[in-house]
Amino acid sequence: MNKEQKNDVIELLKSKFTQYNNFYITNTESLSVEQINNLRRTCFDKQVELKVAKNTLIKKALESLDSEKYAGVYEALHGVTALMFSDSPKEPALIISAFRKANAKLEKPVLKAAFVADEVYLGDNELVNLTKIKTKNELIGEVLGLLQSPAKRVIAALLEKGKKEEAGAEAPAAE
Repeated sequence: MNKEQKNDVIELLKSKFTQYNNFYITNTESLSVEQINNLRRTCFDKQVELKVAKNTLIKKALESLDSEKYAGVYEALHGVTALMFSDSPKEPALIISAFRKANAKLEKPVLKAAFVADEVYLGDNELVNLTKIKTKNELIGEVLGLLQSPAKRVIAALLEKGKKEEAGAEAPAAE
């Protein structure tokens, strides 16, 4: 790869790191071509971009954007590296988990690091935590549910009180 091609890859990576708030660094070494193609297809279906690049080019792209912000992920840049870019903070983690379950004998792809909402998660042991991250829409739904709950209870109490008063008014007066 000549210097111009390397610069093109760095620029492409920089645009991806700028476009997406979340990216995962994985190791896909020892996966067969068929398995890689299945992983790519799954990623495509879930709107996750999968890119393979050299570690030095990834590091140069990150350093040129903000070397301090991404400093935590540099130690994960070794071996075979595939990047997963996503708008969703947890979709790549779900893809990796599902891929492993579907291919029971595989421990790959291995999560080396994830950069989610300006936080760095290092190591494959973080995969479970990443699958539990709530998306923006899930958090909004929970907040709305919490806000609606007291109002629903008040309305139910008022309706119940109204029914009791109605029942009391309909009862014949004893003389």
